[in-house]
Amino acid sequence: IQVCISDPAGWLATVSFEETLRSGAKKVVTELQARGLVVQLVSGDQSKAVQNLAQTLGIDAFIAGATPEGKTAHLAQLQQQGHQVLMVGDGLNDAPVLSQANVSVAMGTGAALAQSQADAIVQSAQLSEVSLLVEAAGQTLNVVRQNLIWALGYNAIAVPFAASGWMPPWLAGIGMAASSLVVVLNALKLRRIG
Repeated sequence: IQVCISDPAGWLATVSFEETLRSGAKKVVTELQARGLVVQLVSGDQSKAVQNLAQTLGIDAFIAGATPEGKTAHLAQLQQQGHQVLMVGDGLNDAPVLSQANVSVAMGTGAALAQSQADAIVQSAQLSEVSLLVEAAGQTLNVVRQNLIWALGYNAIAVPFAASGWMPPWLAGIGMAASSLVVVLNALKLRRIG
């Protein structure tokens, strides 16, 4: 982007601005793609700039010149196709699409309106936190599944034994406490994320 500065007498200076990538952007895209996620770039910027950025990041699908309405329409189309969409944005024009996404993340340095519409805010403004968030969500889901399987399995075996009198009440109580302890200890594994 070039901005020309002048006064009534004529031209004074031309200032050129060039956008730079956030640090770690390519690494985050690579990590997300390695998890099997499809990464798309939807931007209001001009086509050539968006194409260059997508190429630099290794993103195949991109849309340039997208208005806020265009972003939400594209998101709605993805959702209608059955996709769960994680949207990351930081601008005023990202607020509508952030509010519509299945999960949305705003950057801590972004517009307050975008932050108010997001499910999560990356306070550090580091894109690597988005990758960490996806990892944490996946691990949390695995732990929840494991705990549900354990609890259902234990109850399917212990409750009939206790109800039929084949297990004394004190043993059933100890078993229930032990089962709860197993669930809590399994959940503590999540503290190691990051």
